[in-house]
Amino acid sequence: AAAFGNVHGVYKPGNVKLQPELLDAFQKNLGPKVGYDKPFFFVFHGGSGSSTEDIQYAIKAGVIKMNIDTDTQWAFWDGMNQYQKKNTDYLQAQIGNPQGAGKPNKKYYDPRMALRAGEETMAARLVKAMQDLNCINVL
Repeated sequence: AAAFGNVHGVYKPGNVKLQPELLDAFQKNLGPKVGYDKPFFFVFHGGSGSSTEDIQYAIKAGVIKMNIDTDTQWAFWDGMNQYQKKNTDYLQAQIGNPQGAGKPNKKYYDPRMALRAGEETMAARLVKAMQDLNCINVL
């Protein structure tokens, strides 16, 4: 599949100008020459940070795969970061927190708790991607 997009990461709006309309023009120009309406399959390489409108347009123009690694990395990190901020008073020592000087904090500093928070926010980001890509309840 041909690639569309050329950058990894998320940039300030306006710094990267994707032009999904070029994909549509490509299909319309070359499609009749090979005998198919949409003969080419495109990969949206570097899709993180793209607007829903650009994603929807790109799909209509023949995009069949979109890379969102940067968005999923951020979502995972953000969940862990929010967990730390929410529980900071319980993450200062093994014993002692706002509930009492002798209260244990094991359930808070267990790394599986922060990792779970990251998994939950990344899962939510994946649901958003599935919605944007029109791939919910399609099978």
